[in-house]
Amino acid sequence: MNQMNQIALRNKFNEVFKKTKLYFFAPGRVNLIGEHTDYNGGHVFPCALSFGTHVVLCKRDDRKIRLHSLNLAHQGIIETDLDHVAFHREQDWANYPLGVLHVMQNRGYNIDQGFEMLFWGNIPAGAGLSSSASIELATAVALNTAFQLNIPQIELVKMGQEAENKFVGMNCGIMDQFASGMGKEDHAILLDCNTLQYEYVPLNLKGISIVIINSNKKHSLVNSGYNDRRRESENALKALQTKLPIKALGELSIEEFEKHKDLIKDPIEQKRAKHAVYENQRTLQATECLRKGDVETFGKLMNQSHISLRDDYEVSCPELDVIAETAWTVPGVLGARMTGGGFGGSAVALVKDSAVKQLIDTVGKTYTQKTGLKADFYIAKIGGPARQMEKIY
Repeated sequence: MNQMNQIALRNKFNEVFKKTKLYFFAPGRVNLIGEHTDYNGGHVFPCALSFGTHVVLCKRDDRKIRLHSLNLAHQGIIETDLDHVAFHREQDWANYPLGVLHVMQNRGYNIDQGFEMLFWGNIPAGAGLSSSASIELATAVALNTAFQLNIPQIELVKMGQEAENKFVGMNCGIMDQFASGMGKEDHAILLDCNTLQYEYVPLNLKGISIVIINSNKKHSLVNSGYNDRRRESENALKALQTKLPIKALGELSIEEFEKHKDLIKDPIEQKRAKHAVYENQRTLQATECLRKGDVETFGKLMNQSHISLRDDYEVSCPELDVIAETAWTVPGVLGARMTGGGFGGSAVALVKDSAVKQLIDTVGKTYTQKTGLKADFYIAKIGGPARQMEKIY
């Protein structure tokens, strides 16, 4: 966010809320590999992005809460108070910050004054780059700082997930909130979602760019088949648990899964479990390749990931398939796959710098011809975690 935009945000806050106090930022994320493994107790490999959600907060002298988004200015200021924090569909985007507040209240944290918050985000809406987690973590860090709650960052991450699971009703895993809350510049995070053990892995991609391709096929995971996939995976796990002492699909090796997969009688649920197990192992293998500098194999594993998401987990869509499959034909593209929850949103590609223009030209043209939609392309810059920014007055 450049200086001019900071000044504009400050002035807009003054215009809407009359006074300013504290300024915060939380990034979006892109997941390089390891999709739909987080709630299956496996590994993921995301990184935080340089764009996300900006928030300005000031306290009030009463118990009123007023929230406003510059991205959805037509909705006006959404108001409630500390004693009536509840989910209401008509609150739309504001349910995400209110969900975080609700979790903090339920855990007994002392938020004894109302507040006003102004939000502005530059994550493309519906792109599958975790705008909701970004809003949650920006809110969590803002409230934690403003009310001196002294909550560790990892607990803020968990609160963001709980807000989305129990308040909003989206049964997501922890990856999105973790990447936003714990990101590190120029690093990806290898996260074991079963234990929350994590490791920062440097992204030494000399001469190679991470390109995000937004399909502009909007998705809303709350209304998609996401929760269905989670339920199908849980059913598959229960079937395996009749003979195996496991707590998550991510605990299984490929060999163990193949030996016992017939315990899962439903063929659809067996396919879901296959993806979870194989994708987890792909993620571990891909991370090891990156450590060794074997970016070529990393890219091939990305391609395999997309095929599995398309065929076994069935969370891709024709638009994302066109993007990935066209990208595979471009010389200099090492790998490409859908990223995020699916059913629309974005793909991510690993591309030699010399091939970026050809990727954009080829995929852009073919995508429009086949779908009638226009794709947007972003060269990813890997940023840091949710945090307080320089104060603006």
